[in-house]
Amino acid sequence: MKRRSVNEFVDDLQKRARYTFARTEAEAALKLERAALTKGLQRLQRAGRICMIRRGFYVIVPLEYATGGIVPPDWFIDDLMKFLEQPYYVGVLTAAGLHGASHQQPQEYQVVVARPERPIRTANLKLRFFPKKSMAQAPVERVKAYTGMLPVSSPAVTALDLVRFAPAIGGLDTVLTVLGELVEKITPEDLLNAAQQESERSQVQRLGWLLERTKGRELAEGLAQWLAKQKPTKTPLDVSAPAAGGRKDPRWQVIVNAEPQCDT
Repeated sequence: MKRRSVNEFVDDLQKRARYTFARTEAEAALKLERAALTKGLQRLQRAGRICMIRRGFYVIVPLEYATGGIVPPDWFIDDLMKFLEQPYYVGVLTAAGLHGASHQQPQEYQVVVARPERPIRTANLKLRFFPKKSMAQAPVERVKAYTGMLPVSSPAVTALDLVRFAPAIGGLDTVLTVLGELVEKITPEDLLNAAQQESERSQVQRLGWLLERTKGRELAEGLAQWLAKQKPTKTPLDVSAPAAGGRKDPRWQVIVNAEPQCDT
């Protein structure tokens, strides 16, 4: 039987609507010598037929995406995270956009993971990973993507993550702006569930304070009642700014050391 080439291997995967593969999979399927396989993969990379985004992990690029050099991240993110053996969900600004809060479209695809992971940066791809130890307890939704279903943080978890990662996504001005749109998708049940699962009570306090400055005042009322029973301690609103001199908000036990503005 004629031995398949690397090119035929890649074509066969795409015919089966597969757009990723690991080098180990190619090794097992083709039985080529290591040098021959490396040369074949490099040739396809130079031709723009495949793109290696992590050592040993490749994304297949169909002809219609050849100009951009890569397919959309939601085509391969699930396979990539399995390859990296990382639990994950699509989150932060990317999740906010999927929930309809599109005012601040990120220039990168944002994923919440259990352990720190290096970002992926190529000419046409930006993947950013946000480590969160308690991510496994966060309520998620399954959202249909081109190649399957993806775990996406619920609207309320997304809101909490926006607060948690505020310094990395543009600060509290960005958070307040996105919350103004996202709040329409948050239900009281989702918010309370997310708050109960949140490992850092301070994030709930900050979110409550911010929600009161959006159309989410009714949501904030229920959250405040629950939070009062938890007896929270004082926490600064902006973790990246000095807390000294900030006034104390007794409802949320927040030291108001910033005055975020909505960019609308």
